[in-house]
Amino acid sequence: MKIGIVLYPTFGGSGVVGTELGKALAAKGHEIHFITYSQPVRLGSFRENIFYHEVSVSDYPLFEYQPYETELTSKMVDVVKYENLDLLHVHYAIPHASAAFMAQQILKSQGIEIPFITTLHGTDITLVGKDPSFEPVISFCINASNAVTAVSESLKNDTLTHFDTTREIHVIPNFIAPNLEPSAASAEVRRKYACDGEMILSHVSNFRKVKRVEDVVLVFNKVRQVVPSKLILAGDGPERHSLERLVRELGLGHDVIFLGKVRDTAHVLEISDVFLLPSETESFGLAALEAMAMGVPVISSNTGGIPEVNLHGISGYLSDVGDIDDMAENTLKLLTDKALLTRFKEQALKRAHDFDLDKILPMYEELYVSLVN
Repeated sequence: MKIGIVLYPTFGGSGVVGTELGKALAAKGHEIHFITYSQPVRLGSFRENIFYHEVSVSDYPLFEYQPYETELTSKMVDVVKYENLDLLHVHYAIPHASAAFMAQQILKSQGIEIPFITTLHGTDITLVGKDPSFEPVISFCINASNAVTAVSESLKNDTLTHFDTTREIHVIPNFIAPNLEPSAASAEVRRKYACDGEMILSHVSNFRKVKRVEDVVLVFNKVRQVVPSKLILAGDGPERHSLERLVRELGLGHDVIFLGKVRDTAHVLEISDVFLLPSETESFGLAALEAMAMGVPVISSNTGGIPEVNLHGISGYLSDVGDIDDMAENTLKLLTDKALLTRFKEQALKRAHDFDLDKILPMYEELYVSLVN
């Protein structure tokens, strides 16, 4: 099949999933056309069966805000027509689903029929989508899609609760990218960040308020008072400045490492002992799954789709949102009991394999075939 994939090309979970899905489909012989405003960060170098179409937004003085949705629609029409695509798969509802609908209608007027799939990833529904100014558009685009998928049962339920949807929503969870394997040099890399005998806690996110990154630092502050440890923070975003200030106020400057944006977070995870994810809400928890795939147990909140990924008492521990004391206590359970930590590492890795790509990819392919046929 010839498949157009529309996504945000940044470090967010929807972009990562969309990119890895496209790479996996290309490896199976499908022809994949990425349509977005810059090359996806996880796309990598030249690959067979993969093509990239850049959406360039014109800088007209007339517009205070440049019309990306219109430019995207035009590019989708162009790619579908001249690359003879079989279907479009858009990741994240805003504005990709509405652009796909407009492209579909334009092509239909030219005698070209093309279905499109909308995959809901989380904040397009749980945060942005609840804004009354967006709700009518999102509801319409969900219902106008030829198929809709959500990355967790929790997100499916949120969508059905907050939107007047008539379209069936298929739950297809996120998956482990095939390149998540520990490297032989991980022990050497670890010594560059922590001394022998010190434990390493980590967190990866886009540092938005919803991630509650300050809770990560507060949990770490309690843990380090009992167990010598370091905290590695990978990512960047609007909360970084206040987070750096908190680290200085707590006197943690020598124990907290800010890495900034990291293209391949596997290198951070492979040297970690525990991963912290205290988010206000997560529709799936892709960062937790990637940590588990490296054999790292997860200390997380129990919100949204996280409990569908991180099993309490097996791959890690769950706490109520904002319960810093409980998260710190659970972290210390693992870090002060070597046998328990080893068992949880093994269980986290085993749980992660429930989301192997070879189990998830056929679910998408089956949906594609049903639409094209």
